[in-house]
Amino acid sequence: MLDKMKRGWTLILLVSFFPLFGQELKDTALSLSLEECILKTMRNNLGLAVEVLSPEIAGVAVSLAGEKFMPSLLFSYNQQDTNAASFSFLDASQTVSTLQNDYSAQLAQFLPTGGNLSLSINGYKTNTNRSFQSINPRFGNTLRLNFSQPLLKDFGFKMSRREIIIARNNRDISEMNFGRALEEVIYSAKTAYWNLFYSLENLKVRRQSMKLALDLLEKNKAEIEAGTLPPIEILTAQADVATRKADILEAEAMVKNNEDLLKTIMNLSAEEAEAEVVRIVPTDSPSVSGEEPSLDKALLTAMEKRPDLRASRVDLDSREFDVSYARNQLFPDLRLQASYWSPGISGDQILYEGGNALTGKVIGRIPGGSSDALRDAVNFKYKNWSFGLTFNLPLNTLLSRALYAQARLNFKQAALQLRDQEQQIFLEIKTAVRSVRTNFERIEAYRAARELAQKKLEAEQEKFNVGLSTNYFILQYQRDLADALIMELRAIVDYNISLAGLNRAQGTGREEQNISVDEFIKDGQEAAGGGMPKRRLSLP
Repeated sequence: MLDKMKRGWTLILLVSFFPLFGQELKDTALSLSLEECILKTMRNNLGLAVEVLSPEIAGVAVSLAGEKFMPSLLFSYNQQDTNAASFSFLDASQTVSTLQNDYSAQLAQFLPTGGNLSLSINGYKTNTNRSFQSINPRFGNTLRLNFSQPLLKDFGFKMSRREIIIARNNRDISEMNFGRALEEVIYSAKTAYWNLFYSLENLKVRRQSMKLALDLLEKNKAEIEAGTLPPIEILTAQADVATRKADILEAEAMVKNNEDLLKTIMNLSAEEAEAEVVRIVPTDSPSVSGEEPSLDKALLTAMEKRPDLRASRVDLDSREFDVSYARNQLFPDLRLQASYWSPGISGDQILYEGGNALTGKVIGRIPGGSSDALRDAVNFKYKNWSFGLTFNLPLNTLLSRALYAQARLNFKQAALQLRDQEQQIFLEIKTAVRSVRTNFERIEAYRAARELAQKKLEAEQEKFNVGLSTNYFILQYQRDLADALIMELRAIVDYNISLAGLNRAQGTGREEQNISVDEFIKDGQEAAGGGMPKRRLSLP
């Protein structure tokens, strides 16, 4: 019977550990520090690859809004050839024909005060068969300087730069949102790393507990063969070995689950050299600093550095600016307009007999070129100017103030949302600080419990060796020690995860990893099309 039981337990051992031996032979293991884990996550994470483009898109929007102040050039040319029947012998003999070319060029500039300034030159050439023409063909040019400035509505530097201000605020918000995404990714990577570390250590403890149970089983079998122990005692050891085997299976499943989660967060499939990695082996161990976090300091830090809170403040500034703009749009449109221009005319001068065009007898021509008209216009030979005011009062500014009311409500809503966010952050900081303190106290408590469980097991083992105890108590104390070890380990891992959570709640996770959002965005833009930037991260 004992030989049969021995063969059965040998089979159990082979079944228990054969998958592990086979895994060590076949699996590809990746030794990974916490720093390397964060680096790979930052480099390969697809979510960050998407988010890093948002600040770049917002930056392009700023450039696009700034193009409003770039000067514009306008060129036009038109040629027209008209033919019509003559209804008077004074006009033409049979058909009235006119060939006219029109051209213009304009340089316009939008001013920071909201006005417009333009410099234009317009020209034409006409050639006709009409009678009694004194100049034919005729060339004309006009050089004109126009100025228009709103005095109420749309007046001022802020109003004229509205699109730029809003675009810059949106860019800042986008960068801050990206900073928040970095905080979340860093926290996720740390949490997954430490949970994998815990599951691996938990598996080690479960296997050690199995070894102790198997050692006791072998000792019981030897004593039964020697006749110093009744055969019924082996049943307790066998039942406990089976239970601990189930614990190992559960621990192995936990390891696989946490490995898969960490692989997904790091997106290892993006790296060809590590696409076939089966196992991840953490090389760093969690530490316990024992420094108690200050709630007041954590709150002040969060109010200053938390990226989503800073983004909400910038958004509130944008809403406040929208109120100013909407208030400005209630004013009448009063505009100052001024022009200064100089015309010039030239062409072939037709000479009539007696100097009277009504005779219809042409006795000669004095040629004239198109440059003469242009020269007169550029030299301001004939000076002209105009000055005026226009007043436009749309009825909607008197009867409806919907845009202004909407802007004020949006501002009020953003202000309330900011206050609510600050309250939520206050609660989050309090919870994070309490979690750190509680987990540190748990470590102390479970360490004491583990030390006591170790002493109890050692004392019970001495009693068992002299026949004053039974298998039941030995196995019970072994389980107690294993549970205490696991609970202490869980508390240490939870402590490190809660520290990472406190950094995330304060918005200091990037500083802890020495990551600059601006540099990361710049590197990400340079690496566009080639994956995420491969920056070196430095742990404190």
